[in-house]
Amino acid sequence: MAIRLGSWAGAALVAALLGGCGTTAPSRFYTLASTASPGGASALGTGVMVGPVSVPASVDRPEFVVQVAPNRVEVDEFNRWAAPLGEAIARTVASDLAALLGTPDVATAPFANFDPVYRVTINVQRFDSVQGEAALLEAVWTVREVAGGKTRQGRTVAREALEGPDFDALPAAHSRALAKLSGEIAAAI
Repeated sequence: MAIRLGSWAGAALVAALLGGCGTTAPSRFYTLASTASPGGASALGTGVMVGPVSVPASVDRPEFVVQVAPNRVEVDEFNRWAAPLGEAIARTVASDLAALLGTPDVATAPFANFDPVYRVTINVQRFDSVQGEAALLEAVWTVREVAGGKTRQGRTVAREALEGPDFDALPAAHSRALAKLSGEIAAAI
């Protein structure tokens, strides 16, 4: 009986030690942030609705998708976006536009009881994270005057170098690229 109990205790100890070796790294969650500098012009009373924003299916997921070769990407399970990417882009562009246009009347779609003067739609065609190098953004956007129906369209291509080797540098670079997109949209408004 003592031998059987000892072997069970030994097996339990080995299992506990092996279980400790199998722990995974904790997930880290990242957000995009408005980085646009306040503009000089004031467009108070000019309501702007941002959305919808579409993103490529290849990056429309919580995990970071990192390009490691020209035709190869890796999905990083431990570095994730804190919100759906399309929503995060819309919120960041809306915050940038509020700063650039000098108005608090900028919202993301859908928003009840908001009557915008302009509606902005964005089709993100590339949202690449190139490991150790840069964040790449290509987007086609439309600004439509709600009442008059006038539209202005544009295409923004931005490449922002990473300012560090770790994953913290990726959202920062993407945020700077989105500020460039927001600047071009603000100029069309």
